[in-house]
Amino acid sequence: MNDHISLDDYQWPTCGLCPRQLRHDELGRVACRGCQDRTAETLRKLPGPDGLYAKLATRLAPGRGSGGPVVSVTRAAPLPLRLEPLSLMARGGVVTILQTWQIDWHDRLGWRHPRWQGGLQQQLDNAVRALRTNLEWAASTHPAFGDFARETATLVRQCEQQITGERPERPVVVACPCGAVLRITVSTPGVRCRGCDTQYARHEVLDLPLAHRAAA
Repeated sequence: MNDHISLDDYQWPTCGLCPRQLRHDELGRVACRGCQDRTAETLRKLPGPDGLYAKLATRLAPGRGSGGPVVSVTRAAPLPLRLEPLSLMARGGVVTILQTWQIDWHDRLGWRHPRWQGGLQQQLDNAVRALRTNLEWAASTHPAFGDFARETATLVRQCEQQITGERPERPVVVACPCGAVLRITVSTPGVRCRGCDTQYARHEVLDLPLAHRAAA
């Protein structure tokens, strides 16, 4: 039995987040340094008094310019606070999600459970600082770094939409040739099919047929 693998069968390692082939100095990493840098920039948008998280507090009041519906006082009184930015600010929102990743990283590194100090803004700032400090390690070795990067990017987009009043992108369901369906948006940077493990770049996944058309 010949176990020899020909060069034609060999596939050069690719980034676990984007489809780009890893450079020689990136071999063995989970994600390329370009994706690591983009994730660092995404995290940098959240903390501080001028960051996205702090700006959510300016979009809590309902009414025009806040991105929420305008409610006529003749029909019903508006809610005292808008729920969308409030849910991002409160426990279970942005801070909790980032802290969950921080706990996961501490566990994998064998470190003690992180301690939360101060209010939610301080906890957010501390979590972002800790995650950015250990980003090189995560992008190099963490098998779920792609999930972390995509979830962080989604959080930032949700914050930006609440601050600018931009409507959320409408999801689209496309079909992979293996038969699995993928939920994407126009700005999806890339996605991996759970059915066949194929990694699609942004332009590739946008070229896939709509699921209902493929089934017709």
